[in-house]
Order: sequence, then C-alpha cells, then structure tokens
Amino acid sequence: MVLRFGVVGLGAMGRHHVRVISEMPDVDLVAVADPSEEAREGVERERPATTYASSTEMFERAKLDAVVIAVPTIHHEATATAVLDAGLHVLIEKPLAASIEGVANILRHRGSGQVATVGHIERYNPAVLKLVELLQSGELGRLFQVRARRTGPLPIRIQDVGVVTDLATHDLDLINYLVPGRVQSIFALTAQRIHAMHEDLVTALLSFDSEVVGLLDTNWLTPVKIREMTVIGDAGMYRLDFINQDVFFYENSANPYWNGRNGRAGVSEGNMVRFQIDRREPLRVELEMFASVIRGERDEKELVSLEDGALAVSLAEAVLESARKGIPVMPRFTDAESTSELPVI
Repeated sequence: MVLRFGVVGLGAMGRHHVRVISEMPDVDLVAVADPSEEAREGVERERPATTYASSTEMFERAKLDAVVIAVPTIHHEATATAVLDAGLHVLIEKPLAASIEGVANILRHRGSGQVATVGHIERYNPAVLKLVELLQSGELGRLFQVRARRTGPLPIRIQDVGVVTDLATHDLDLINYLVPGRVQSIFALTAQRIHAMHEDLVTALLSFDSEVVGLLDTNWLTPVKIREMTVIGDAGMYRLDFINQDVFFYENSANPYWNGRNGRAGVSEGNMVRFQIDRREPLRVELEMFASVIRGERDEKELVSLEDGALAVSLAEAVLESARKGIPVMPRFTDAESTSELPVI
C-alpha cells in the first residue's frame, strides 16, 4: 500500500520531513505547502512533489492520505483542525499547540479512524528506546531523580514562542513519560537575556507523587549544543547522550544496602558500562512508525498520542505560570485521563 503524503511548512524541520519522506519505500511525497516562494522553489528543484502557496489549496487539490504539519507553533491549531476536518491522518510537530485551549480544539476535531500523533521526536531516539527498555527491566531499583539538560545557541528562526514551549517540551514530555506517577507541582525560574520577545532560559523542578524529582535545565544561551539526561536510582545512574545516541550505566557498587556499623546505606563508584545501540535517525524511525500504523501494521499506542502532546503543553504552561508567579504550580492536566476535562472553547 503506497501512502500519499503532504507536508505543510518548509522551515528547517519541514525540510527534514520532506527529505526523509522522499526516501521512504511505499510512500510518495505528492504535495508541499509554504507561503515562501523561495522555499517552494527549493523543493521543486529536488523533488517531484507539487508545491502550493497555501495549505488550504493543497487540501482542496491534492489527493492525500496523510499530512505532516511543520508550521510555526502558533499556526498548529488552525492547520491541524483543517487536516482533521479533511479526514486525513496527521503528524503534528511538537508542541501540539501554543496553548491548552488550542490543544482542546484539535482534540475535538479528531475523527474516528484517523491516526493522529505529535512529533515528540526524542521518543524515537534509539538511545531513549534503550533507556526505556533498561528502566522497564527494574534493574535500577527505586528511581530518585531524572535530570535533563538541553542547551545551545539561539535559533533565530524561532520568534513565535520562547524556549519553554519550543525546546523544553522535549524533556517535559520525556520526564513525564519515564517517571512513574503524576507531577504534583512545578517550580520554575525563567529569564530573557537575548531573545527579543520571549524567555530564553529556564530552570525547573518537577515533584512527582512517586517521590521522584525531575530537574530541567534548558536555554538558548549556551554556545555549544548539549543534549543529555541522567537517571539516578538505587543501583546507580544511567547517562543518556541524545546527539551521539549513547547510554552509559555507572554502577553503585554498594548496592544493595550494606549493614555497616552505623547502619547507613552506601553509595560508591563501581563499573561503567556503555550499551550497544543500533543508531538511526529518530525522524526516520518516527515517520516509518507513523506510516506503519496507518497501514495497520503497528499499534497506534506505539505513537506519541495527542493526549501525550496535551500533557506536554500543560506542563509547559505550568512552568511559565510558576516563573511568572514565583511559586510552585500544579499542572492543569497530569495524565492522559485528565485531558478529557480539557476546556471547551
């Protein structure tokens, strides 16, 4: 079954989608849409897809099975609802929308049988998939802390939202995905140093009802790109490098607890293990999974759901609210079931 794909938005991420989709077997990139003539001409020189100046025209004229939405965040809501109203399958780049109200509107437009997912691409990073496997094995014991660091230079192209909505949603989604239990509260500090309109630095503390602590360090101010996560538990620590797709385990050689003269539990340095990982481009893994689910070859539960995307937006809103008020804040929605209470607009 050959699937006919369209892409809306030809910015940096949209062009990556165009490249990967064009290389996938049994998938045809038949149409792209972007208001930029220069962007459209760039695709026309390299791909056989028909180009359109507007997504509305593309939906009316092109025969499509699925659409990838890679427009600026503030346009996600309008574009996604149009795709869903057209009865097409959709992958919406993260974050799902710029606000919870926008998220609610998108969810209400989803029809029965439509495959709809959010492009939280790090979920498909082979290193993350390995970390999930390791955590599910239970060998780390009790989880104590998950810490994410995602920093780098300011991307000039992003003007519509700040670093919390654009960048921190990667790790807000991942921390919420990896840690058992619900987020009880978030305390955050933000700063605006060089971005003209929005915050470009955030540090946040997430408290879970499972007593796990989540730490978030995200900014657009660091001159070197860093993408890493550490997970600490009884048996030691996992360290994940998103860019190089590596996962390391640093053993706590004093685990399990020892009975010393003072009765205290011990922590000491043990062996270090680097796990073997079959490295692949996360975007390709994501798009292949999306296509497989549309064909009925894989379960839709393997994709990042719209509800998961809603939770990431809820957490981001709580981060911004906490920073604005200077107090800990509880997210409006803390699990997939609670998104059924999304506001009606």
